Amino acid sequence: MSILNSIRSQMVPITPEGYPFIGAFAFVTLILFWLWPPLGWLGTALTIWCTLFFRDPPRVTPVRDGIVVAPADGRISMVTSAAPPHELGLGDKLLPRVSIFMSVFNCHVNRSPVGGQIEKIVYQPGVFLNADLDKASADNERNSLVIAAPGARIAVVQIAGLVARRIVCFVREGQTIAAGERFGMIRFGSRLDIYLPEGVVPQVAVGQTAIAGETVLADLRVPDAGRAYRAG
Repeated sequence: MSILNSIRSQMVPITPEGYPFIGAFAFVTLILFWLWPPLGWLGTALTIWCTLFFRDPPRVTPVRDGIVVAPADGRISMVTSAAPPHELGLGDKLLPRVSIFMSVFNCHVNRSPVGGQIEKIVYQPGVFLNADLDKASADNERNSLVIAAPGARIAVVQIAGLVARRIVCFVREGQTIAAGERFGMIRFGSRLDIYLPEGVVPQVAVGQTAIAGETVLADLRVPDAGRAYRAG
């Protein structure tokens, strides 16, 4: 039993959202092996990829008030100023925006950038342009959250891409959420935009790799000497 527990502790957890897809890939792989073994090995590789896509590794999140962490794994594709989505009712003023592009090889579980109360969740239908394009923020299918953190409001937007066809949100309006807590995911390959309060300077650069729940995107207040962490 101790050996089994040791093996389990070394395995990366899989989000429950992925089980039907992994099962489907595995079933098709068995059929491919029956039809022609070389196709079966291709199916095996795709099943392994699907399993890795739905991985949900634990993260250690800095929890000091004022810290904004990355909501997604991926590459920082843009650091700019832009007006938030009109459906959020945050006005037309340009706000600092950090965009994170997730490829099909990134972990796609999304985590809250700050702790606070979820004021608003708005789903907006749209097209499926390449999520790396700037106009994808306005034209693509998306799901937006406004989180009221202590002294600030943060907007985080899940944007579908060329391959993504399903945005999943685990939370609801009025719910209290902790920084780094899981709030959703996107299948398969997409982008997240984070809108920061006016005057906040992002602490990341284009091309940098972000880790959901761990990478600090910005600090809403003057940094202090101490920082606590929460594993999850």
